[in-house]
Amino acid sequence: MVPRLAEMESQRISSSVDQHRLSTGCVPIPALEGVGTDEGVLSLPQGDPVLAHPALVTSQWQPRGQPHPDEGHPPPLETVPVSWKGCRESPGGPAESPAGEEAQGEDSPTAAQLDVLRLRSSSMEIREKGSEFLKEELHKAQKELQLKDEECERLSKVREQLEQELEELTASLFEEAHRMVREANMKQAASEKQLKEARGKVDTTLFAEFQAWRESPTLDKTCPFLERVYREDVGPCLDFTMQELSALVRAAVEDNTLTIEPVASQTLPAVKVAAVECGSTNTCALSGLARACRHRIRLGDSESHYYISPSSRARITAVCNFFTYIRYIQQGLVRQEVEPMFWEITRLRKEMSLAKLGFFPQEA
Repeated sequence: MVPRLAEMESQRISSSVDQHRLSTGCVPIPALEGVGTDEGVLSLPQGDPVLAHPALVTSQWQPRGQPHPDEGHPPPLETVPVSWKGCRESPGGPAESPAGEEAQGEDSPTAAQLDVLRLRSSSMEIREKGSEFLKEELHKAQKELQLKDEECERLSKVREQLEQELEELTASLFEEAHRMVREANMKQAASEKQLKEARGKVDTTLFAEFQAWRESPTLDKTCPFLERVYREDVGPCLDFTMQELSALVRAAVEDNTLTIEPVASQTLPAVKVAAVECGSTNTCALSGLARACRHRIRLGDSESHYYISPSSRARITAVCNFFTYIRYIQQGLVRQEVEPMFWEITRLRKEMSLAKLGFFPQEA
């Protein structure tokens, strides 16, 4: 009977405690040791503080088998000792119930999760912006690289074109140089051939006379060399229609005192009677022919001027060139071998012969 009563009392106390827990917000009371046991003593857990409740006091149960003075009636609520495990009174403040801690525990993870979500959102936003920035930079770099590739390709084409043009120019220059060298060699060979042929056809007598004159140069007309040149070239070249003036011209050429000058475009000055009669601007003073006279001659220190035609001027000039060259040889200004000198003398004699026949340059 007593155990049954103890069990019923225990259930009633447990119900009262649960109601008190709900009203105060404390955590559930742990199982009480000793309630309904053989010892009959309601003991408390060691080390845990106990809240003093006015309805709960400690008491000692009588041992099983001994009747309680109030046997048959349940003991009052004040005689049942109850341990309020987990309900602690914080220093300086009211006791916090485990339910409040659980509520705070539920709120704290929610705030942490919000913070984590915010961090994740911020991280994703930063990552997206960084990704967009990197994509833009990559696009710019690719565009610049494409432009540089195009520029490199253009420069490469220009370089190839320049190299091709340079190669073509070099090839053409080499061809032109080879052609010029080949032509020069051909001309040299032809000249040497002509020289050999001419040497074979040279009058040995004329060359001997020039060689003898070359050993002791002189302007004396009695030497064999100059006597031949006077007879064959100088005399016929200076033999004009006006014999008197022709003799004066030849003497001035021999003395190197003849002057030839172009006629100015302005009105020509008056000349002496001989010049007027034999050499006006429209009449050659030496040949007496009606020709346009663009030059005039002056003999020595005389102030008389004689107008001459281009043909007469060419004949006088050819003779003057011959005498100038032999004077250079006489003065030692020509430093060549005998054969080159002889060929130059032959060329000058040829010019005198052509001028005597009426062949002269147009500018004369």
